[in-house]
Amino acid sequence: MLKSKTFLGIDFGAGTLKIAEFDQADGGGLRLIRFGTKPLGLAGSQDAAREKTLQKALGEVLAEGGFTTRTANISAPGYQVFSKFVKLPPVDTSKVTQIIQYEAQQNVPFPLAETSWDYQILGTTASGELEVLLVAIKSDVVEKLFGTAEGSGFRMDIVDASVAALANSFRYNYGDQEGCSLLIDIGAKTSNVLLFEKNKFYARSINAGANAITQEFAAEVKLPFAEAEKFKIAEGFVSLGGAYEEPDNPKQAAISKIARKVLTGLHLQVNQTIQFYRTQQGGSAPTQVFLCGGGAGMAYATEFFREKLNLPVEFFNPFRNVEIGQGVDVANLEKVAQCFGEVVGLGLRNIAQCPVELNLMPKTSKARQEFASKKPFLLASAFALVVGAFAYGLFYSEVQKVKNEALEKINQELTPLQGQETRLQSEEAALKKATNELAVLQDWMASKTTWADILTEVRQVLLKTEANSQAKLGREVGVWVHTLLSTEPSKSPEEAGSAEEENKPRAVFMDPLLAKRYGLWRPGYPGYTGPGTVADPNATPAADGAAASTSTDDASAGGDGAAKKATPASTNEIATINVKIRATNMRQVSPQANNEIAYDLEKELRASKLFDEKETALSGESKVPEDSSPYFEFDVKLKLKRPIKL
Repeated sequence: MLKSKTFLGIDFGAGTLKIAEFDQADGGGLRLIRFGTKPLGLAGSQDAAREKTLQKALGEVLAEGGFTTRTANISAPGYQVFSKFVKLPPVDTSKVTQIIQYEAQQNVPFPLAETSWDYQILGTTASGELEVLLVAIKSDVVEKLFGTAEGSGFRMDIVDASVAALANSFRYNYGDQEGCSLLIDIGAKTSNVLLFEKNKFYARSINAGANAITQEFAAEVKLPFAEAEKFKIAEGFVSLGGAYEEPDNPKQAAISKIARKVLTGLHLQVNQTIQFYRTQQGGSAPTQVFLCGGGAGMAYATEFFREKLNLPVEFFNPFRNVEIGQGVDVANLEKVAQCFGEVVGLGLRNIAQCPVELNLMPKTSKARQEFASKKPFLLASAFALVVGAFAYGLFYSEVQKVKNEALEKINQELTPLQGQETRLQSEEAALKKATNELAVLQDWMASKTTWADILTEVRQVLLKTEANSQAKLGREVGVWVHTLLSTEPSKSPEEAGSAEEENKPRAVFMDPLLAKRYGLWRPGYPGYTGPGTVADPNATPAADGAAASTSTDDASAGGDGAAKKATPASTNEIATINVKIRATNMRQVSPQANNEIAYDLEKELRASKLFDEKETALSGESKVPEDSSPYFEFDVKLKLKRPIKL
């Protein structure tokens, strides 16, 4: 259904802001009224400068374009949106939402509580599995987009994902295509690869874009990014394969080679996507290719992909079935038409039921927007109340005199009550102080079980990492804790003894019984001595197993006894734990296998509810083991969300 006479589609891209105003044509289709673009430069893809850059660009394009409406659907760039196609087992329809939410928790790479996410069921496989497109974006990213748009007086109805908007735009304009079609959207920071076949649709975002060409070229010829971008647009082209005569201009020769190198890397990713689509999604090989996006505008880009893919290649025209209104500058539109795929897809959401309908608008943004729309009515009501109160005062002036006399009498009775109020406030202050002290004590009590919680969580992460690695490598993989180190807060020179000791990490040695209890030292790992056995308490940490405790009594201390420091405890708190991890050496399986195990462990730790996602990471220098070594080791820094009170 048509929501307003005219409406906007705004694509907040990483490199260019695109905006178009549409209305519904007489035949029910989409009609373009006006359009505008504004380049964002390198700042458009940098989070620190992006918000101010967007605000400035939006203000300029609105002032230049004469846009009349303030109702808009918006799209975020691909690098800010997580998207994944998942398959779900056949289940009762009442449980679909619950299962998809579980999948979101497992797949979305940031906390779901800080995320705005949505999904679309695309169909079912021959075996009855549900094919689902899952998309998510951090809520604060959308809030910033809303802040930018609302600052210009916009009301947002939909926040769409770029792959969904592109899919709707392609289906609307090329629904008559036979066979499998491949759409390559080359953006500034990321590129989208989409495959369409009958009612089937698959998409993947790739971290490669046209900004990489500009940045490499700028570094090679010593030019600012803005100047390098202008040269790329005006004179750049993609180098042709084989032997050919280089251009006389050395800058042209340089950028043509860089462009071919970057697009060659993108082509490899495109080929991988096609293979995955055919083998894992049951799709067919593409028979035609369409290019779109700002990066597709370089000269000889179509020839490059035609050579690499050995398929017919043409530009995607998102206005193929869109009516062009009177007054639209068609000549200028033709220059940028391939960049408006997402914008047309956003406009289609206002006139028809689209194949992919997602909305990433956070509930908080929607509530704030609804409140803002009611402000005029609230102000009018407030004004009416003020006028009524004023008339009431004039009409009943004598009543006010009576009220004043009554108030004076009340004040006389109030005086003795004020003394009681003072005493009550004193008692409330004492109660508040006691409550605060109780809260501190409760925190201390809660800290007694913190080590057990941490060890249990680390155990679960190690098990999951082992399972993931074994699934990838096809070999049994062991991952275990070798040493724990705690980084304690700074002490005074008198407490620390010397400046060198002030911030020195403290070793935490773990009793073997506790290591076995929390699954951090298990049968099959080097150094394991069998069920129920305990290593020599006075021995140094074993070379192949978990670090031995300095005393077996530490294991029975309870609470923080799960891990003891070799030095006196700090009087403040522990916020960071450095862990040395050992794992089965898998270099004989794959040169990158060890790295994959380490990165997989890092990913799982960051997803933990106990550790800070941003500061928990691999640390130190990775050591490449000998092929004959049974294990390799690496360091991980665990940043606790809730520090341990000491």
